[in-house]
Amino acid sequence: MTRTVLLIDGGAPRSWAQRRGIRYDADLVDDLAQACVDPGEALLRVLYYDCEPYEGTEYLPVSRAPYAFRARGSLLDDIAKRERFAVRRGELAFRGWQLRSYDVAGVSLTDEHFKPRFEQKGVDMRIGLDIANFAERRSVDRLLLVAVDNDMVPAMKYARRAGLEVGIVELPPPSWLTDGLRAHADFVRVTRWHDEAPAEGHRDDGDDDFARD
Repeated sequence: MTRTVLLIDGGAPRSWAQRRGIRYDADLVDDLAQACVDPGEALLRVLYYDCEPYEGTEYLPVSRAPYAFRARGSLLDDIAKRERFAVRRGELAFRGWQLRSYDVAGVSLTDEHFKPRFEQKGVDMRIGLDIANFAERRSVDRLLLVAVDNDMVPAMKYARRAGLEVGIVELPPPSWLTDGLRAHADFVRVTRWHDEAPAEGHRDDGDDDFARD
């Protein structure tokens, strides 16, 4: 059996699920982990990287009224309780407001025309450190990575030079795998995890994980 560790950048499957109108919870993440692994692989651990939803009060862009962001339960705590799962937590920083995707030409703007913009901090660094650790210790044979970010490429190259096999897991369409990730992986594994039509009329506004007080 091939000793395997699965590393999941939570932003990738979460965005995919939101675009499909699928509820993103610990069960869905568990299903993804199982769908990524082949029968000949001994899954030693699943490392899940993500940020807690942003909590705090900011001022709306037009009315300047206070807007309170609060989390709807702790997804990361639920994931951490699953067998063989470990959670690595980054931080989410508020970076202001941006217009929603629809056309607002000639319209008097209100708060509803904007959505919050957040920046994820520390996740890529934690993934890279874990990959480097596995490469140095040679405690596994294969790394499987669920990610869409080219920032992973240096860590992938380091692991391959150390003799580890590195595979990229491609989610069902729409997928955002870059040419850089494909070029620096030993193989690309396509998973049919929840490969189904998107929910009718669903629109991703980018703030599904937050609610107003």
